[in-house]
Amino acid sequence: FELLDREQNISATLYKLKQAIMELGPSGYPFERFIGQLLEMQGFKTEVGVIIEGNCVSHEVDVVATRNHSQFLVECKFSSDQGKNISVQVPLYVHSRINDIIQKRQFMPQYENISFSGWIVTNTRFSCDSLTYGKCSGLHLIGWDYPEGNGLKDMIEKVKIYPVTILSSLTKKEKQYLIDNNIVICRQLFEQFDIVKSMHMSHKKINSVKKELHTILNII
Repeated sequence: FELLDREQNISATLYKLKQAIMELGPSGYPFERFIGQLLEMQGFKTEVGVIIEGNCVSHEVDVVATRNHSQFLVECKFSSDQGKNISVQVPLYVHSRINDIIQKRQFMPQYENISFSGWIVTNTRFSCDSLTYGKCSGLHLIGWDYPEGNGLKDMIEKVKIYPVTILSSLTKKEKQYLIDNNIVICRQLFEQFDIVKSMHMSHKKINSVKKELHTILNII
């Protein structure tokens, strides 16, 4: 029975995942922080919301992820509308910005032997033209279920990192309070659980949150 309960809990968590990601809005910044955490769990050193000097102008990059001799320059595109596709104008624009940064950094001594690549990560999908351009230009596109077997959903499930918005025991206001305090994933809440003392919850509710949190983290 315990195994069955665990499998049901896993299924319920994954079912709620897409909606939980959408609840990271309406601004895109919590999504950027989530993607930063997701890449850190894969061994990258990350920076979120970085201003980088390009060859021509400066650019704000949502996430800079570095591991070994590779550096990813990541643009995050959050949408609360799951019917929306990312049009080809987005990768065209992002690719030109990434190229401007690479043209500058490839001649800087501190980036010697570093290879650069541009990424766009979204919780929705790309248009056909976007996918075609991404393949042709070498720009890496990560959508909710693209590429097949290695989309955003798959990446999240592999490293078992879930946003705090997946917790059904919290109200929308309480979730937003955590996000405003830079707690975007469940593991952060688990490690900084004392923050609930400032949220004026009842003892019963605190136990409910703790129980749900343990259930989700036990999936790992």
